[in-house]
Amino acid sequence: MSKHCVITNKKTITGNNVSHANNRNKRKFYPNLQSKRFWSEEQGKWIKLKVSTSGMRMIDKLGLDTVLRKAQKDA
Repeated sequence: MSKHCVITNKKTITGNNVSHANNRNKRKFYPNLQSKRFWSEEQGKWIKLKVSTSGMRMIDKLGLDTVLRKAQKDA
């Protein structure tokens, strides 16, 4: 599975480690992803999603079904 959030589409990005001597080495910045189960009232079942912590906050605020509809519409 790729390392991206289903809700917010946050992905791995690349950058540099910069030392004190200003040497630069490539590195990756990973999103803070969590595997979590959410209860869907519309479908009446548990849904397992790989979401970022900001995606979890969005689900808490707006509701799972609303956020999933919005994510499907954008995709």
